[in-house]
Amino acid sequence: MRQAQDIVKGILVKESEQRFIRTEDGREIFKNMKIWDGYLTHWEGRQVYARALEMTDYDSGKPFVIIWPVVHQSEDPFLEIYFNERLVKYYASTFGHIAINLDGKIFNFSHKLNENEVISIEEYFYRPALGEFAPSPDTGKYEIREDGRVFYDKFGRNFMRTIHVVRVEGLDTTVLMEILLDELRQIREAPLNIKDPEKYSEFNFFTRSCVTIIRDSLNRYGFDTIKGIFPKDLFISAAFLFQKKTEYNVRVFRMPQLLVPEAPPSAEPPVMNLKNRVREKKLVYEN
Repeated sequence: MRQAQDIVKGILVKESEQRFIRTEDGREIFKNMKIWDGYLTHWEGRQVYARALEMTDYDSGKPFVIIWPVVHQSEDPFLEIYFNERLVKYYASTFGHIAINLDGKIFNFSHKLNENEVISIEEYFYRPALGEFAPSPDTGKYEIREDGRVFYDKFGRNFMRTIHVVRVEGLDTTVLMEILLDELRQIREAPLNIKDPEKYSEFNFFTRSCVTIIRDSLNRYGFDTIKGIFPKDLFISAAFLFQKKTEYNVRVFRMPQLLVPEAPPSAEPPVMNLKNRVREKKLVYEN
């Protein structure tokens, strides 16, 4: 995560051609920086957090900011598991994706080495579709051009897809944190992938993937009945288990996709395990 400035809190404002954050004491911040249209679509006139990023917008050459909504967060230790619906324009996203959040630190695992990381909430959910985060204007997808300009098509996940969430309060996050950090260490110490150094050499869809690493970490913690090799199946298995445990405070809900022109609506993949098809019907989602 690259960070260039402290966090600012204020109202997201558009006045004529000016876009900025107006703080409580009347200061107008980020006037000389690029503010993405997607933020204005969803949060204009609302109170938000913002901070500058080091990257620049390819079209204007201006540095840009990351903006995210002000929401109440409990100070109690918590676990959140995120099932991200599939991106319809990528074959590799057929089954969606899964990640895990411990006390505001989101662990993301992937076949790409640089995507095995611990990332902040705002960077995971709300990065703007500008600069290197944007999709290619030519293909609408990932692209690295011959001139070195990159379009990773990896802006905020909540702008790219609907996300299903199970939130659990009441467990010992310090123990699980150490387990996940150990998994990350193993990935970084793995032998180099000679054929493609950008890819994790030990990645395996069935035994060493975003799903199975998180599943195995939860098993090591003690939740050994959580099963699955597909993202949605693991999510259902975990949510079903936690909703039965009365010692925890548990919520299951959706974060609907924040629709923007840069991303088509996501889609739910099928549930692969027959047992989980039955469990899914019993899950209680908040409205």
